[in-house]
Amino acid sequence: MTEKPKYQASQGPDPRRWWILLVLCLSGLVLVVDNMALSVAVPALTRDLHASAQDIQWILDSYMLVFAGLLLTAGSLSDRFGRRRVMIIGLVLFGGASLGATLAGTPGQLIVMRIVMGVGSALIMPSTLSILITVFDAEERRRAMSVWGAVSVLGLVGSPLLGGALISHFWWGAIFLINVPIVAVTIVAAIVLMPESTGPWQRPDPVGAVLSVAGMTALVWTIIELPRNGIHSPATLATAALAVCAVVGFVVCESSRTDPMVPLMLFRDRDFIGGSLALTLVQIGNGGLLLALTQYLQSVHGYTPTGAGLAFLPMALASLLGNTAGAKVADRVSPRALTVSGLVVMAVGSVLLASLNTGSGLGTIAGALFVFGAGSGLALPAAISALMGAVPADNAGVGSALNSTLSQAGAALGVAILGSVLSSRYTSSMPRSAPDQARRSIGDALTISAHTGDSALAATARDAFTSGMSTSFLAGTVGIVAAAILALALLRGRPAAATEHAAERSRNVELVSAGH
Repeated sequence: MTEKPKYQASQGPDPRRWWILLVLCLSGLVLVVDNMALSVAVPALTRDLHASAQDIQWILDSYMLVFAGLLLTAGSLSDRFGRRRVMIIGLVLFGGASLGATLAGTPGQLIVMRIVMGVGSALIMPSTLSILITVFDAEERRRAMSVWGAVSVLGLVGSPLLGGALISHFWWGAIFLINVPIVAVTIVAAIVLMPESTGPWQRPDPVGAVLSVAGMTALVWTIIELPRNGIHSPATLATAALAVCAVVGFVVCESSRTDPMVPLMLFRDRDFIGGSLALTLVQIGNGGLLLALTQYLQSVHGYTPTGAGLAFLPMALASLLGNTAGAKVADRVSPRALTVSGLVVMAVGSVLLASLNTGSGLGTIAGALFVFGAGSGLALPAAISALMGAVPADNAGVGSALNSTLSQAGAALGVAILGSVLSSRYTSSMPRSAPDQARRSIGDALTISAHTGDSALAATARDAFTSGMSTSFLAGTVGIVAAAILALALLRGRPAAATEHAAERSRNVELVSAGH
């Protein structure tokens, strides 16, 4: 039997690469939109499924726990068995579970479907970025990553708007049902257009897989539970201890293998370390942005869910412009310069957001979001480009999984930290004479105010919430500034194209495709 010829990176870029990028963008978009749109469906789920507060918590958190826990293992599987193959399997699971979610009649059934969706997402996400870096050469990779990142931001910002519109005109199940045709189109396009790519064969690493799943799941669970139960809770301490033990065990296990699931030598590379730390700190810094601002727009200014979603459009537009500008100069400007510049702009935007008050108009809010979005669009693709540029193509799946893991952990930690800052500041700003329930959340305060006609309580709650939001944004600014300092100190000062050309000369990318 004749051996299939190996497709080398030096043969030139794939002529279908921009169509492939469209498939990758659709794959990533469906994950972002579904997860964020679900946040506006909580009232409808509570009403129609008679879901308790604990049920809602599991509906939202079960997906993130499974997704974060399986990312590293899924990235390793994609390198070993084929990135396109693993992505398609993930899409099938995600689409099937989405259809099943629309038929759920109890909270338990919906939680099961969300768990399966988390498994599918974990298989999809590492494959998308790893396929991208194998089909685009160094000259076009930064532009492709900018498009991919811009689409994700548009999905992130537009998903609350889409979710609100679907629930208003149909029912909560429409949020899941819309995934099915998108997934079907994406699967067909992936089969027709996308080449298969793999890394070199590796021995199975079941111990590493178990430790990575246990460590990441315990870590994310600890982060989620921290603001609810406090650091002294036995459950929080137990899961934190499990996370530390599993992560340490994973590092020891991988260090002793000649072919580790995650090549720890990556963490010796300045670009990888700098990009990783910058990405994590930025995600911590803006992790609570959408959550805080959505409540601010609706509870303080009285926007509808649709109106709140529209208010984020300036941030999406600015992010797209920042992406485009960064891509145009990426071959002449280093990732360090782009990352640091973008982070500085983000920090300015975060300070502007911290200055908002109960009387701020739409123009002020839009201006602050525009500045923040422009910095994000410039900084994040550059940081990811530096991170992924340090990853050998053979390990593209695991590298992509590490990128996604850092983003998810940073975002979860940001929501936990900034959410805790917001909540504690809100409570401390409320007068002790206010009802205990009103001092817990602005939603409860406004409900009590509506029932009792106490307009003064509503005004006080709005002031307290805005004060808490400002404090949380200032805390986020600290994380963004720290990211800028680390990026300046660690990232190399060479343009991305020069760095990646040098790396590509020392490695071969093995692509197995019927079309080549």
